[in-house]
This record gives sequence, structure tokens and C-alpha cells, in this order.
Amino acid sequence: MIFRRMRRAVALAFVLAFCVLRYWLKRLGGPMTLERRALWLQQSARGVLGCLDIEIQFQGEPPVCGLVVANHLSYLDIIIISAVMPCFFVAKMEIDGWPFFGKAARTGGTIFLDRSSLASATAVAEVMTERLQLPVPVLLFPEGTSTDGSQVLRFHSRLIDPATTVGAPITTAAIRYVIGSGVEERELCWYDDQSFISHLWKVLGVEGFSAQLKFGEPKIYPHRRVAADLTHAEIKAWREAGVLETV
Repeated sequence: MIFRRMRRAVALAFVLAFCVLRYWLKRLGGPMTLERRALWLQQSARGVLGCLDIEIQFQGEPPVCGLVVANHLSYLDIIIISAVMPCFFVAKMEIDGWPFFGKAARTGGTIFLDRSSLASATAVAEVMTERLQLPVPVLLFPEGTSTDGSQVLRFHSRLIDPATTVGAPITTAAIRYVIGSGVEERELCWYDDQSFISHLWKVLGVEGFSAQLKFGEPKIYPHRRVAADLTHAEIKAWREAGVLETV
């Protein structure tokens, strides 16, 4: 297992360095618009998943615009979903300070939220309203935190409001981790006070890691609370049924 971890860690370092080089090469080809930044993040995410040997299985059609709401298991969700579709994430401010990943997220167009600040939430909502006009979806984790996967926490509706206000379609996305060798999903979830480095070290040693994603149909909701309750119920039902087992 140590050899596997070291091999993947070295590969990850090379891929991250290449991602930086590719970004600067793309800049030579013209202005890095928000859409181009999201595509760069998607390409980078695919490279990272290759290093981690994480396979993705998904059902449904990834949306091309509007708001996407998803349950949240760890920072890996950002990489996994990015690999499937270009999008702009709403993420906690702490990620901005992480080595490389924070810079990559910001470069890719991530909108950072200070969860302790009402002013930050207001500013984020304004940015989301602008981004919802673009042909790239905005992705939100309405639980407000990552969990151990045992339940889907109640969805906060405040940052769903920009979508319901402008009439943007909202798509549900359920994510689930499936791991071989008898490892339970919660062992790879990132929650409570786990450190980023120790969790990443654990992920580097895992074999048979598959991420399952299921997308719903885009819908327009009349009010943020209605949207929060109905999307929560749909994702909760999919999670309880096994995500990809509910065809």
C-alpha cells in the first residue's frame, strides 16, 4: 500500500505541474474567460482522477446551464463532478487557502463563501445571479458541509434563491462512493475535524474506488424553500436506493 501511495503521489505532483503549464499555454491562446476557466478545471480534474484511480459512473444528462444542487461527501466531489462537466462551484472560503487545490479552484471560477458572514452570502448570491446567465452551470452543496454519508442533511435555501429569482433551471445530482475490498463509504468521506492531508493520504492508498453520480431533470421552481425541500427529497431517495441502482 505504501508503494501505491507513493506512486500515486508522484504522479499527482506531475499532473498538477502540467495543469499549471496548460493554464499558461491556454492564456497565450486568448483571454481566459470564465467559460474557458471552467473547461480548464474539467481537464485538470480528469487528470487528477486518473492519478487517484477513481472511476466515474453516472446516469442522466449533465446540465449545460442553471443551478445544480448535490449532496456533499468530501472535497473529492468537486474533482469528480468537474471531470463530468464544466461548472462553477460555490465552496467554503477555507478551500482557497489549500496548497494548489485552492489556487486551482479559484482559477477555475469557484465562488468562495465565508459561512460565518452574512455579507459574504449576499455577495456570493450576487455573483451566482451573474453566473447563472452563462452557458455553464453553477454547482451548490446546500447541506453547507460535507458529511459521513449516513444521511442527507437539510438543504439551506438562501443560495438557491438566485436561481428561483431569475427562473433558472435547477438540476439535482446525487453522489455516492463505492469502494472495493470491504471498505465502507464513510471511511472515504471527509467530515468533522479530519485534516486534508491525512484524508488525501488515505485516498492515495485505496483500491477499487468508484464514484457514482445521478443527474435529475432540470426543473424551474417557484420559491427557494420549495426548491430546497423537493431537491433534498429526490437526492435523499436516490441515496437510500443506491443512486445508480434506481434506473
